[in-house]
Amino acid sequence: MEIVILDDPGAIARLAADTIAALLHEKPAAVLGLATGSSPLSLYDEVAARCARGELSLAEARGFTLDEYVGLGAEHPERYRNVIDREFTSRVDIARDAVHGPDGLAEDVPAACAAYEEAIADAGGVDLQILGIGTDGHIGFNEPGSSLASRTRIKTLTRQTRLDNARFFGGDLDAVPTHCLTQGLGTIMAARHIVLIATGEEKARAVHELAEGPVSASWPATVLQHHPHVSVLLDDGAASHLRMAGYYRETYAAKPGWQGL
Repeated sequence: MEIVILDDPGAIARLAADTIAALLHEKPAAVLGLATGSSPLSLYDEVAARCARGELSLAEARGFTLDEYVGLGAEHPERYRNVIDREFTSRVDIARDAVHGPDGLAEDVPAACAAYEEAIADAGGVDLQILGIGTDGHIGFNEPGSSLASRTRIKTLTRQTRLDNARFFGGDLDAVPTHCLTQGLGTIMAARHIVLIATGEEKARAVHELAEGPVSASWPATVLQHHPHVSVLLDDGAASHLRMAGYYRETYAAKPGWQGL
């Protein structure tokens, strides 16, 4: 796991966008794993700006979203498929039908989850997975207690996660769904490269556990310690609880420029 601490939040978005650009240069039909939430928004802004300037194309790329609320209507603005369309797909040149998400309106939920796993496998797997992290250490919607080998499935959202997400529902906790479909930790771990973005001091405890704590289902993101290629991009606030912050800064500063993430 590589920890990168950057003073300028804009530099986080640029570095992550550089990583996507390098992947697409090498493999134009790459498969991207797309996260929602606030953490990746600046990255999506940067990728969209590069596409608008003609510096980057996603015309051959494909995407899979991490999760979806259960029961939100197809037109609901906070349905994650609509969020991804609004924040990313509609702003770049990727084909809309090349981006897929779990079916939160499916009548047969287990079948829908199995079909999603199959679709990812049929696409050749995810080349680069973008992640955020919850204040309780969840990635995707894999809440504390999730199996470290879990696959796409239905999950009950904790009150803390629903409180964290209430800002997207006008601050109304009761409007936040209680269930979701999410890629499992085992599904996420199958991606070839994972880029996790965390900003703000409210994420500092989760980031500390992710990077420096023991691997435990109590902090689901810690499973990433077992992945061979994880890049964690942090601002000063998110890095504020790291005991080895000085070491992470020193090693990244000494990294050869050609090496990339």
